[in-house]
Amino acid sequence: MAALIRYSKSSAVSSLSSFSLVRRCFSSAVASELSSPTTTPLPSGLNRHLPRKDPKDRNVQWVFLGCPGVGKGTYASRLCNLLGIPHIATGDLVREELASSSPLSRQLSDIVNQGKLVSDEIIINLLSKRLEAGEAKGESGFILDGFPRTINQAEILEEVIDIDLVVNLKLREDVLLEKCLGRRICGQCGKNFNLASINVRGENGHPGMSMAPLLPPTHCMSKLITRADDTEAVVKERLRVYNEKSQPVEEFYRSRGKLLEFDLPGGIPESWPKLLQVLNLDDFEEKLSAAA
Repeated sequence: MAALIRYSKSSAVSSLSSFSLVRRCFSSAVASELSSPTTTPLPSGLNRHLPRKDPKDRNVQWVFLGCPGVGKGTYASRLCNLLGIPHIATGDLVREELASSSPLSRQLSDIVNQGKLVSDEIIINLLSKRLEAGEAKGESGFILDGFPRTINQAEILEEVIDIDLVVNLKLREDVLLEKCLGRRICGQCGKNFNLASINVRGENGHPGMSMAPLLPPTHCMSKLITRADDTEAVVKERLRVYNEKSQPVEEFYRSRGKLLEFDLPGGIPESWPKLLQVLNLDDFEEKLSAAA
């Protein structure tokens, strides 16, 4: 989107400040402090001196939560493009490390292929390096995708940076399983696609839902690969572990008035406009589209 490239960070912050939800998030980030300091020690890899900026002088600092495969990366990436901020996905940080020849790569490979959560210390070290690199480049604001996943991580994050809003994406588990099993990656360009065509009936209080596949272009079709951790057994284990760990994290942010729970009504065409509405960003997108 040409207009997004022309938009400066200061223009984005100025425009966003007119939206009531963003103002509420900014105020809560300044006013909300823990009644007592956390007892969670900071791992040695995380810099407790990352600068805290006044919300008036920066863009949004949001977190996206949700089960594996729910679409955190898709929606976080779209919002980052809209707001002109970086999308920091801990899954991508892990995959970049896996692709390297670092001593950590083999250890990470064993953890990921078994569907287990990467340890707090490893994730926090990777995230710390990414935040420091962004600060050095003058980045303002971000959306974190896939972090924090545990209450320990949430407490540590609270120590070093202000989070304005936490968006918790939710989707019924049978649909999540289908989505994960349909995921594919182009072995050449690295883009993500999904071959699953989902059409489930409403039952037991759950509404019906349809999601069209996200098919690759012809030149990518023969190069598709399945992630090693996208098997039924591994996906189910990942969902079980996530659900076990996520409740305390959700309550951590709910108690601070920062949690926004969003039930995905379907695929991107149905969900994206409604997500923008609840974030009070639908008018913002229209203005950018008109300026493009």
